[in-house]
Amino acid sequence: MLVDDEVEFADTLAKRMKKRKLITSSVNSGEDALEFLGQNPTDVVILDVKMPGIDGIQTLREIKQQYPLIEVIMLTGHANVEVAIQGMEIGAFDYLMKPMAIDDLVYKIQDAYKKKSIHVEKTKERLQSSSG
Repeated sequence: MLVDDEVEFADTLAKRMKKRKLITSSVNSGEDALEFLGQNPTDVVILDVKMPGIDGIQTLREIKQQYPLIEVIMLTGHANVEVAIQGMEIGAFDYLMKPMAIDDLVYKIQDAYKKKSIHVEKTKERLQSSSG
């Protein structure tokens, strides 16, 4: 899922990701992101740091609290590197500076998806061994 208040940017990025066979939904606010996650299974969230309303950092906190297995990649402008690092401390998978190369984003998404898959498998194994 892509979360960015710049509608045109989000739509364009979603189209470019779909061309690369990535299933992508996009929303334009932190509030919408949290609502979407409550209704749709999601593996990776690409989250803009600077948004009106609930900003990216607060949205990240909520995602990690409610959906700890979802991996989050933060998008930030050059002036917000410190905020992106703060996001990493809260639990973001990684961050990219806007504008970014689509291939760089795709590689990060693939890595984040792998990490999530490994966590899910380990969780399943733990549950199976504790119930046996």
